[in-house]
Amino acid sequence: MDCCGLLTLQKEPVPLKSIEVELEVRDHVATVVSTLNYENKEDKPLEAVFVFPLPGDAAVCHFSAQIGQTQIVAEVKEKQKAREEYDDALSSGQQAFLLEESDESPDIFSLSVGSLPPGESASIRLEYVTELAVQADDGLRFCLPAVINPRYQPQDSEGAGFQVTSVPASLVPYSLSFSARVSSPCPVSKVESNCSLDPLQYLNTDQTQATVKLAAGHKFDRDVELLIYYKDAHQPTAVVEAGQASAELGSLMGDPVVMVSLYPEFPQSVMSSKASCGEFVFLVDRSESMDCPTNNTEEQGTRLSSARETLLLLLKSLPMGCYFNIYSFGSSYEHIFPKSVEYGEKTMEGALKKVEQMEADLGGTEILEPLKHIYSQPCIPTQPRQLFVFTDGEVGNTKEVIDLVKKNSCSHRCFSFGIGEGASSALIKGMAKEGGGHTQFITGTDRMQPKVMQSLHFALQPAVEDVSVTWDLPKGSTVTVLSPPITSLFQGQRSLIYAQLTGQSSEAAEGCVTLKYSLAGHPSENQLHFSLRPAEDTGLIVHRLAARTLICLLEMEAENNQEKEEVKKKVVQLSVQSGVSSSFTAFIAVNKDNNKEIQRPLLHRDIPMAEAYGSRISFDDRCYMDFCCLYSMDEEFPPAKKPLRDPLLQLVSLQKASGCWLLDPALAAALGKTNEEVEKSKPEKASSEVWATILALIWLHGFKMDGKDEWELLAAKAVSWLSAQKAPSVTECVEAGNILLGCSVQKTALGL
Repeated sequence: MDCCGLLTLQKEPVPLKSIEVELEVRDHVATVVSTLNYENKEDKPLEAVFVFPLPGDAAVCHFSAQIGQTQIVAEVKEKQKAREEYDDALSSGQQAFLLEESDESPDIFSLSVGSLPPGESASIRLEYVTELAVQADDGLRFCLPAVINPRYQPQDSEGAGFQVTSVPASLVPYSLSFSARVSSPCPVSKVESNCSLDPLQYLNTDQTQATVKLAAGHKFDRDVELLIYYKDAHQPTAVVEAGQASAELGSLMGDPVVMVSLYPEFPQSVMSSKASCGEFVFLVDRSESMDCPTNNTEEQGTRLSSARETLLLLLKSLPMGCYFNIYSFGSSYEHIFPKSVEYGEKTMEGALKKVEQMEADLGGTEILEPLKHIYSQPCIPTQPRQLFVFTDGEVGNTKEVIDLVKKNSCSHRCFSFGIGEGASSALIKGMAKEGGGHTQFITGTDRMQPKVMQSLHFALQPAVEDVSVTWDLPKGSTVTVLSPPITSLFQGQRSLIYAQLTGQSSEAAEGCVTLKYSLAGHPSENQLHFSLRPAEDTGLIVHRLAARTLICLLEMEAENNQEKEEVKKKVVQLSVQSGVSSSFTAFIAVNKDNNKEIQRPLLHRDIPMAEAYGSRISFDDRCYMDFCCLYSMDEEFPPAKKPLRDPLLQLVSLQKASGCWLLDPALAAALGKTNEEVEKSKPEKASSEVWATILALIWLHGFKMDGKDEWELLAAKAVSWLSAQKAPSVTECVEAGNILLGCSVQKTALGL
């Protein structure tokens, strides 16, 4: 057989030919339908196994196979039973299809296509629903995982999990087509992507519906990310969905379910005040994969170099009087100080010297042990602990890590950052969710610094306390909340609540939900009135998302429960009733209409996923190119260039912990002036430190306003320092500084 493209060592073709993805977004909820087209071009029947990622919070709710004119819809069954049924079917010469979630991580799935006869084709349809996360700029983020990294499995971890087969992007042998339809009560203002898109097409005059497609020729070198923007977006809403007619009343699927979206607005007086205390613990991944380029362009350095620069900004932005420490990890872990130390000039400079020396040289990705050590340290009174975790998320014991964060959620807030393509969404989102913090993903050409600094803004906000949710429903109606209790709230960020409604009420009736909380000692509340009339054309989206929420809650409970088997039974029962996947169940479909017995043995074929760009994880000899396909290793894994020092970072690196700058040649160079020019322009009555600090502020406002998110906090610290000096010559310094630097920044704009 003459073959071109990806071949196994024995020159065996890969049977997956194409993947077609259709995305439908309604407001902030997405329904994804993926069709995987298989064809067996070999002369023997085969079994194909495809291990691939999905969003960690996705509710997989449909799985079916189309063979010729026959469609087989899968059922959800207890996982071991489903596996046995699959094996029995193959043993008896039948066709069977199995879809199961990884026991270790809810964002990894395995799809087995069994007994595909020679010359036969099969189309596999997979459907899931998921919530879209709100970004800092109010965009809604959808991510279709298109690359995968092998997950590092700690040495003492139980079970090996699914075996991931991954290859460089240029060797992926199947194609991807992707189209999206977006609809909302608000007009769609724009859709952006890290991939090339065809132009946005509006479907109506008020622009509330639009479609967009992925341009042809996707290279599998990145996840497909969409950012969707609405006009006047993110208003509090409640959607009531009618129960399934065939389901029993009183059950989750039989009763109406409401999805409440709340966007709390905090008082400006509270938002303008930043905490001047806290214990800030930074945990940085130094595994070998962090030495990869941040993306597939040559402008940026490695993931770790970006993390080092971000730590510089973080350390310069911390408030005086707080405490901090920096941990780094790989197969082992290190910490800069034996325990958290008070923030000051000496400790800050000592930490920065250590950060500069950090290399991606600590082996694998074992995050569990450093987390245990951090949590074993006693909390400092009046200094709330804030944990910042930076990782490319390539771990195999995801659930164990998330469980540890949850157990310690009462003693800290966890902010997590997924770096690079293929980071585990289940790990990154799960840590922040259970730790009451916030999640950020840094992919493609994203800069890490502004995203991390936004999270520092959140961390410096006063923690919300005494959160409660109350319901007011018509007489005869009751509510059962399905979501876990709300433990954290952030300005502009959505909080979702799912609840089951029971009892009879007229469709004209109204309900009311009230969110109460205390912020810096100020009691606040947000109230939402909503109609109990069920929404039209939602299908069972809300029910399935609610079921997935409850399943995740029960799965976490099963990890820490002596009655694990009883909790597991509840999960299996709910998963089967709702048709939504879980770690204890699987989708199984058997073609019982096929009268021809398929001869064994079956050829086994592993379908490869694209590995993240430059992951530098050896893929041994299981795949190679045929002589008629050319491939250069240098093209796929170029060495990461060391970028030139950013002028902003050069200036920031000179700031003192107190917030001021010193007048010296290094500052002059950072400002693009000679030391003589800077010294000569100084007003006579101004001190050197006041003059230097005002010059730095003018330069930031005059030349780096597009990066304000990165330097806003450290500039505020400089302004506070200036105010404390009560310097008489501030106005003269601002005027002289503008002349020297060629700017026209007003004194009020500097906050002086």
